[in-house]
Amino acid sequence: MIRAAIGLGSNIDGPHGQLCRAVRALHELPKTVVCAVSPVYRSSPLGPQDQPDFLNACALLNTELTAEECLSALQDIEQAMGRVHRRRWGERCIDLDLLFFGCESHHSERLMLPHPGLTSRDFVLAPLRDMLGGDYRMAGGKSLDALLAHCTTGKLVRTELCLSTV
Repeated sequence: MIRAAIGLGSNIDGPHGQLCRAVRALHELPKTVVCAVSPVYRSSPLGPQDQPDFLNACALLNTELTAEECLSALQDIEQAMGRVHRRRWGERCIDLDLLFFGCESHHSERLMLPHPGLTSRDFVLAPLRDMLGGDYRMAGGKSLDALLAHCTTGKLVRTELCLSTV
């Protein structure tokens, strides 16, 4: 089994409900166990600012899927949930990113591991820290706490919303 981290985000069409649906779909993946789901954070958009704030969370999986199979499964979930690519970094009903897949490093047009924005996005690092602890070392050797200390945060706020019971 490989430990994988998934980033979840939504900012339209009932974002909390969308995240809940996505977590339920992750539980249905073959050869995969959802080990943990983080608290939910509200963050300002990374891209165009004329869109609603995002709700973000992360999930940890243990899986027997390959990285490519996991990515395909995530994209299938997005498609089934009605994701439409409207504009780069724009609004979306669901966004599922494969953040890391064990210690794999992969660089192709389709898949980059670890995810290229992983170490600089507070809305990913904070949920990961909640599940893995601040001392957890990412690829490159830096701890989650150290990476978060260097993030330029927008307006990241931990919410009271919960996904772990779905």
